[in-house]
Amino acid sequence: MKKILEICVDSFASAKAAIQGGADRLELCSALSIGGITPYIELLEQIRKYSNIEIRSMIRPRAGDFLYDKYEIELMVNQIKNLKSVGSDGFVIGCLKKDGNLDIEALKPLIYMADGANLTLHRAIDVSQNLEDTYKLASQIGFNTVLTSGGENNCIIGKGKIKKLLDIKEEINGAEILIGAGVNADVISQFRLEIPQATSFHMSGKTNKESGMIFRKQDVPMGIPNFDEWHIQETSEELVRAARLALDK
Repeated sequence: MKKILEICVDSFASAKAAIQGGADRLELCSALSIGGITPYIELLEQIRKYSNIEIRSMIRPRAGDFLYDKYEIELMVNQIKNLKSVGSDGFVIGCLKKDGNLDIEALKPLIYMADGANLTLHRAIDVSQNLEDTYKLASQIGFNTVLTSGGENNCIIGKGKIKKLLDIKEEINGAEILIGAGVNADVISQFRLEIPQATSFHMSGKTNKESGMIFRKQDVPMGIPNFDEWHIQETSEELVRAARLALDK
């Protein structure tokens, strides 16, 4: 049974740490502090020069919900086109209707533009109306991976629902269940012990890197008020390596 450790990164430094720590693939984003949005093409190109690791690019034009208008869908289609042209192996997407169900019509042009590339349904599933129905539908329309916390704030709380999804996966030969939200080496060990069919995990392994700035002007935020701009979140090679060892144990 294949085991997958996917690391979510939004910088070259994080990508390098993830690869050196033993990641199987990367989810590439920008702005992980707001849940991740579509990454820069130049960042993907920079990582591609360093490694041929599998990279799936987040396609999300903004923070917030997953109800998109036609202009946002058009933008997302073009983002897929452009990122695929510079080496993205797959895409991480998701659209919901007002009623909380998966929006197949909105997803169709995105899936079409991906043109057979690997597709992950992101955590839109966790805020959808019915976790199991959304998983089954995603498996039917072309997703080969579904990232989920079990519809909860973190995967430990959602463990029971994740177990149900893994059972459904076996029944219908559905999409890979990629377990995310709160994942670290200890969580992986716990899942592997209690739910052996849990084999795919998603984490960022972030740590706070102290800014090199000596002069620090206070009370002039660049964006979100009270946001800590003197620490940079980066993936830790050591945390990724620990997760790798836990998964392979």
